[in-house]
Amino acid sequence: MKVKLADVCERGSSNLKQADIAGKSGDYPVYGASGYIGNVDFYQQKKPYVAVVKDGAGIGRAMLLPAESSVIGTMQYLLPKSVVLPEYLFYVVKHMHLEKYFSGATIPHIYFRDYQNEEFTLDDLNKQHEVVTTLRKVESVIENRQQQLEKMDELIKARFVELFGDLKTNPKSWKVVPFSDFAEIDGNMTTDYEKYADYPHIGIDSIEKGTGELKGYRTVREDGIISGKYIFTPQHIIYSKIRPNLNKVALPSFNGLCSADAYPILPNSQNCNRIFLATAMRSEYFLEYILQFSSRTNLPKVNRKEISGFHMPLPPLELQNQFAVFVEQVNKSKAAIQKSLDEAQLLFDSLMQQYFG
Repeated sequence: MKVKLADVCERGSSNLKQADIAGKSGDYPVYGASGYIGNVDFYQQKKPYVAVVKDGAGIGRAMLLPAESSVIGTMQYLLPKSVVLPEYLFYVVKHMHLEKYFSGATIPHIYFRDYQNEEFTLDDLNKQHEVVTTLRKVESVIENRQQQLEKMDELIKARFVELFGDLKTNPKSWKVVPFSDFAEIDGNMTTDYEKYADYPHIGIDSIEKGTGELKGYRTVREDGIISGKYIFTPQHIIYSKIRPNLNKVALPSFNGLCSADAYPILPNSQNCNRIFLATAMRSEYFLEYILQFSSRTNLPKVNRKEISGFHMPLPPLELQNQFAVFVEQVNKSKAAIQKSLDEAQLLFDSLMQQYFG
């Protein structure tokens, strides 16, 4: 039957602040928007409940939290009534995407009064158990695939250190050379939007932080670009010069144009493999170097001169190529895992719609 959210839960509030938790200890956990904060010697809720982020970053995100615990004041308690299981309520609220109710520009917030009339399908308790069990199993598959992808990335980092050592300490005594010896920043820019209309256009928002994966990009025509863009090829690395702490280093497999907020970097194929260089640029060694230049403005960024000032131990090309082959093999495995992850996520979303839509 169709019910409203307010029919199955009661609103609760907390006056706890994160500062109230500092230095405290006890048997009872306290949670905030980012998760577990610490333990105290009291609790506000005796039974399991759902908490929703009601202020600031992550607004609308739901958490299923255990009995004998508390949340801080930026969270909203949703206390389940006897007609609904806490786990079922959690999935219901997750499906509702409560962030759509936000108001306020400086510090966004949501109020229970705005979303309490959201409707959903409420099953009987036996069916709720079945629904929760099914969704848990699919979520378990999703989490497993995500962990596998993380392990694959760790494997690449471990192999890098095994072959080349820590670039900072350079235990293998590779010759340290300037950027100009192994790569160049390619400033080939165009405003010929007709010629390149069907080429992919890579904005820095299309580059995933840390991994460099390219997502959600469109063509030059679709984006209706009106300013100069850099031309890149599958031989380039695309490096975002804005907010370098996000570590956006991409390896395109196609020709295209990229935002002027990024630099196409062309490795010298005579002595530098681009997969090796991209991995080095994602390392703490490069980050430590580049971040010293990015803290002086409201919008942190680095320029051509600063990137070109980078020096790096350069191993033999043969060893770099050996590493690149290993990375390509790992990436094939990652692609298969990602496909399985996407399918599991699609199944989860479909089930959520089927159960609660």
